[in-house]
Amino acid sequence: MTGMIHQLKNFTSALVLGGVVTVGSVFAVSGAMAQDATQQEAPQFDPEKVVAKVGDENITELDLVYAIEDLGQDIAQIPPQQRRQFVIQMLVDMKVMAQVARDEGMADSDVFARRKAYLEDRALRRAYLEEVVAKGITDEEVKAEYDDIFKDFEGKEQLRARHILVESEDDAKAIVDELNNGADFVEVAKAKSTGPSGPQGGDLGYFAEGDMVPEFYEAANALEVGKISAPVQSQFGWHVIKLEDRKAAEPPAFEQVQQQVRQRVLAKKFEEIVAKNKEELTIEIVE
Repeated sequence: MTGMIHQLKNFTSALVLGGVVTVGSVFAVSGAMAQDATQQEAPQFDPEKVVAKVGDENITELDLVYAIEDLGQDIAQIPPQQRRQFVIQMLVDMKVMAQVARDEGMADSDVFARRKAYLEDRALRRAYLEEVVAKGITDEEVKAEYDDIFKDFEGKEQLRARHILVESEDDAKAIVDELNNGADFVEVAKAKSTGPSGPQGGDLGYFAEGDMVPEFYEAANALEVGKISAPVQSQFGWHVIKLEDRKAAEPPAFEQVQQQVRQRVLAKKFEEIVAKNKEELTIEIVE
């Protein structure tokens, strides 16, 4: 399960790098920035609200959204309470430098014209994705994609166990004898286990192969539910293990990965549109 979620996250990261991410998701980030800064509920988003002025030009909330979209991971390391002001100051500086460039005639240069054409194509692509493709994706399509992704899901069996950790084999053997004579495992763990799970009666929750050191997992996996192991040595000391439950692995809940799956559907539609329209054009790569 963890591997599949990780795969979906990597897929979403690839979408960001490929430019297939909608402004709708950035609206959420912008609102979150405001909420982080105030620790209160973020106000309703107003794209035309002015946040700064540079001469006669306004910088709006929508400008902030576009800036956040462009900056992406570049601002991830900035503390949340400082991000908004950082982006506003960056936009102010950008407006100032843009005016300097205009005053020196850069707006009429060939270099600027070519860069502007590139940015226009990129903006048109993004706008089409947001206003046409993304808005056309239904919840049913997303659920169908989720079902397809996880139809052959094979995860690791989950075990739930308790353990009592002690320093020596003799101590572990004494505990096994005590348990075999009717002592309650939970109470013995609370009283005698030196591990951090002792106060919880030795409860380790559910785990899979690879989550525990091999010798511990192998001993737990060899038990029947409700049975107690012989003393087991690991790098942490000596364990007495009780297997509480086994359950088959389950895929992540739809709600847990819904947004990653939606981005996957968006990327597929993007690829289909590009492929279809490429067939109608003459394309030549010249190197």
